[in-house]
Amino acid sequence: MPNVLIICAHRPNRSPSQRYRFEQYLTFLTTKGFNFTWSYLLNENDDKIFYSSGNFLLKIKIVFKTLFIRFKDCLRFNRFDIIFIQREAHFLGISLFEKIAYKSSAKVIFDFDDSIWLNDTSPENKKFSFFKKPNKFYKNIKNTHLVIAGNNYLANEAKKINSNTIVIPTTVNTNYNFPIEKNNFNSFVTIGWSGSISTIKHFELLIPVLTKLKNKYKNQIKISLISQTKYQNQELEIESHVWSVENENKLLNTFDIGIMPLPDNIWTKGKCGLKGLTYMACNIATVMSDVGVNNEIIKNGVNGFLCSTDEEWLSTLCLLIENKQLRLSIAEKGLQTVKNNYSTLTNEQAYLTAFKNVLNN
Repeated sequence: MPNVLIICAHRPNRSPSQRYRFEQYLTFLTTKGFNFTWSYLLNENDDKIFYSSGNFLLKIKIVFKTLFIRFKDCLRFNRFDIIFIQREAHFLGISLFEKIAYKSSAKVIFDFDDSIWLNDTSPENKKFSFFKKPNKFYKNIKNTHLVIAGNNYLANEAKKINSNTIVIPTTVNTNYNFPIEKNNFNSFVTIGWSGSISTIKHFELLIPVLTKLKNKYKNQIKISLISQTKYQNQELEIESHVWSVENENKLLNTFDIGIMPLPDNIWTKGKCGLKGLTYMACNIATVMSDVGVNNEIIKNGVNGFLCSTDEEWLSTLCLLIENKQLRLSIAEKGLQTVKNNYSTLTNEQAYLTAFKNVLNN
């Protein structure tokens, strides 16, 4: 039975990147004979401190604690057949642990789903951004036997350094995100956004558009938001919900229209469309910014809509608010897109093949 050490930042069920990149495949891979051991950097208490404002001395203490965790890992690398690194082995701008893993007897798999060679520090830790040195990405993937990228844009960047790079898209577990029959008696249409508090800035790009919609439709629309903490905007009368693994699917299914606004820049070109895919998996009419992989997922006007300007967002949302049959048609085709191309079921064999190939090469 091959033994796999998972090197990642967060505990299970904490990080969307981890959940939708590899966590949801572990049960399947276990049934195929793989045995997994976790090594994550932040426990629940340290997590709260690390991603809050201030607490400088406590954060320094946590960094030293996480370094100790990784040095302990180095002592046991040779006991594993595969070392699976998601995004980076450590927050700091060093590649030491990746190098040690590569020089061990284990095979190294490096998985990533963002343009992590660019700097994108969480708002609470901007002052520490100089420690990160995101260009360590290139050193990390050089010291890797296999790179798994979330889309072609990311893979093309990785292939500059490591030709043994494959694409496995970020996928949705359709046993977790699935449609629930909606209340057809609602007198309003719910426009919803779901995401981490660090990406709330993307939601806020649409506030001018949402304000116009609220002024036009009044109580005919509701704006709903799901994140780790409550979010307030009194003018829009946002209905804010705190995310949890247990309530996510139920809350998503209250949406009639799911929105995924993004700025068009080199960071977002590497995004894997996860937010939109979770809406689509729940049979929700989905509108996304025409950025990066989104235009591979969405065929505009068929299984969703793509928008580039505020005018396009406004006209598209008005169309969907006023046309229930269009919402239902778009949602149905979006759901089918996920089932056919972006579900764990349709991609689990790709992960199994990747794990087997890296052992045999």
